[in-house]
Amino acid sequence: MTSRKVLPLLLLAGLAPAQALATNGYFSHGYGTINQGMAGAGTALAQDSIAAATNPAGMAFVGDRFDIGAELFSPHREYAVQGGGEPQPGALYLMPGSRKSENRAFLIPHAGYNRQVTETQTLGVSVFANGGMNTEYSGRDMGTFFAGKAGVNLEQAFIAPTWTWRFAERHAIGISPVIAYQRFSATGLSSLAGFSSDPAALSDNGTDDAWGYGLQLGWQGQLTDTLRGGLSLRKVLKMEEFDDYRGIFAEQGDFDIPQMFHAGLAWSGIEDHWLLLDVQHIRYSEIASVGNPFASPGRLGDDDGAGFGWDDMTVVKLGWQWQQTTQQAWRAGVSYGEQPIPDSEVLFNILAPGVQQWHVTGGFTASSPAG
Repeated sequence: MTSRKVLPLLLLAGLAPAQALATNGYFSHGYGTINQGMAGAGTALAQDSIAAATNPAGMAFVGDRFDIGAELFSPHREYAVQGGGEPQPGALYLMPGSRKSENRAFLIPHAGYNRQVTETQTLGVSVFANGGMNTEYSGRDMGTFFAGKAGVNLEQAFIAPTWTWRFAERHAIGISPVIAYQRFSATGLSSLAGFSSDPAALSDNGTDDAWGYGLQLGWQGQLTDTLRGGLSLRKVLKMEEFDDYRGIFAEQGDFDIPQMFHAGLAWSGIEDHWLLLDVQHIRYSEIASVGNPFASPGRLGDDDGAGFGWDDMTVVKLGWQWQQTTQQAWRAGVSYGEQPIPDSEVLFNILAPGVQQWHVTGGFTASSPAG
């Protein structure tokens, strides 16, 4: 496909951020069809032009290619309240019972383009998305904590132009200056006005958006004839503030995207098979609006204001691939990441994503013969 056709498609994917719930906190367990089939493992083994989402150095090994696709995601979220008793006058409370969130189908796009510009260098771009904190409760007989229909929606898209340099025959480094876009809306939170530094910028203000930027660095290389390795670091993505919601997020609407690390190994000691091991670490606690506990001393929106109380998250991923033929491959994976939401932070996190600890994935891909 020519670059004249590729660039408009990449732009379209970048402007269609995911309205969805990711599951390693509010990040997807993987990016792109191949990576998701192995539970997100792939720091040491790149196979498509979405590779920069995990490790920008991987783009050095995928050659000239264009990829585009989409994920249909259907999360099911609910909360249950047990016990109860007569609520105290003026107190915020939730009624006993179970309630399910609406909005159960979301389309998440991804796209990538890569070109070998010299024998040792490539240029490309990966476009990917994730969402989180997408919840919507009907508001019927829910108690006084929410005011009518309540929920929040966060959408994020990332554009990662990538340069790689193969500094040795089987080793490369990659650099991606990441451009990020996110938008947010909240409804039904006006009952928290007395706890906010700016009640007018707390709830029901429509959708606010923000742009930001950051940097991701990576290395990928062949350690032995059958073993590959990879490392990647993405710095905090500095985002514009959500001014319309500066009364809910700590630091007057600040919602930076946390730092994360990837490390991985990929072993090919069995003919036509790959076994992958990845470790991902996400530093949620460093972002005040996410990491501050709900019982913080400040009001909602203050520098030391309430947040969602999330801990850092470490995810271990195992992946398997069988290249059955040149055009056909089978994949499977499993990952585990400890729940980032402490028991003490459950109340406010009713609004947050349906975080999963375990993922079990599988997939099959087939391509047309080159012609």
